[in-house]
Amino acid sequence: MSTPVAIRTPSVPERLRGLERLIGNTPLLAIEYEVGGRRRTIYAKSEQMNFTGSIKDRMALHILRNAYAVDAIRSGHTIVEASSGNTGIAFAAIGRALGHPVIIFMPNWMSRERMDLIHSLGANIVPVTKAQGGFLGSIRLAEELAAQRDDVFLPRQFSNSANVEAHEQTTGPELYWQLQQEGLSADGFVAGVGTGGTVMGVGRFLKRMTPTTRVYPMEPAESPTLTTGCKVGQHRIQGISDEFVPDILHLQELEATISVSDGDSILMAQKLASELGLAVGISSGANFLAGVKVQDSLGDDAVVATVFPDDNKKYLSTDLLRDEPVKSQYVSPGIALTNFRALDRVCKMCTALRD
Repeated sequence: MSTPVAIRTPSVPERLRGLERLIGNTPLLAIEYEVGGRRRTIYAKSEQMNFTGSIKDRMALHILRNAYAVDAIRSGHTIVEASSGNTGIAFAAIGRALGHPVIIFMPNWMSRERMDLIHSLGANIVPVTKAQGGFLGSIRLAEELAAQRDDVFLPRQFSNSANVEAHEQTTGPELYWQLQQEGLSADGFVAGVGTGGTVMGVGRFLKRMTPTTRVYPMEPAESPTLTTGCKVGQHRIQGISDEFVPDILHLQELEATISVSDGDSILMAQKLASELGLAVGISSGANFLAGVKVQDSLGDDAVVATVFPDDNKKYLSTDLLRDEPVKSQYVSPGIALTNFRALDRVCKMCTALRD
């Protein structure tokens, strides 16, 4: 009679180490294009290659790692977060991988795919209407739930400094060393602002290494929250400009805000997919256009970098998959994408620092 084999459940630190191999160390794309007869290149971190397909995996993993280190989260605790999509997906997947129940408060007008993905990962969604306060209402309801229970961990992505640290310690160093391997350094970096973690964290690392690097936040032209300081208008670039200026965003450390239209961003994302096979989301199109505008000011030969935050699979029911009318002020129709290269994905220096 055979002896049963004992199945050992991995400890949390072991699971964290396993997840670290699935998150970060993404390729850097060198995207060649022409505009106005001038040849240029934009460099973009391909963040759709992360565990759940978005850049938010980096922040979710880092926040949970830090929380375990200080005993702020324990076995059996429920992770509760307010999210417009990608962060909710990241915490759902990583939280369940670590054995935690997960509850996501989300505005009820986000894409169907985002909600379905969170459900599929075993998390619960609490939809929040505009009458309940939308994004700010989602944060308030998450805080209220946590106040009622002693077994809740709140990541607080909009105010948690670990969000910035995640990109200062991973995304920024990866981008820097990947450019260095090409003999380059960034003259400019630009990224759309949701929480502000990416633009602040990457920007701080790049400026520490090369003080002359200029760092630009980007926002939708239809909803200039950063410029006005409050909710104005509506836009279709899900994941950025969430009705308020996040606590971790320090605009005084950054250059002037770059404004990009949501329709132009949709057209640019469609062009990246149909012409180069880069299936990215709407915010990626926006970031690319913001990079083009930065090169307009810094020069055709300026090394300008950004991120492609996610893929197009979360937008199949949105205007990204519909015909978008072209307007005279749009930049994307005048851009001819000519080629792209994927630079070395393995950042040996970053891996050594992480280990």
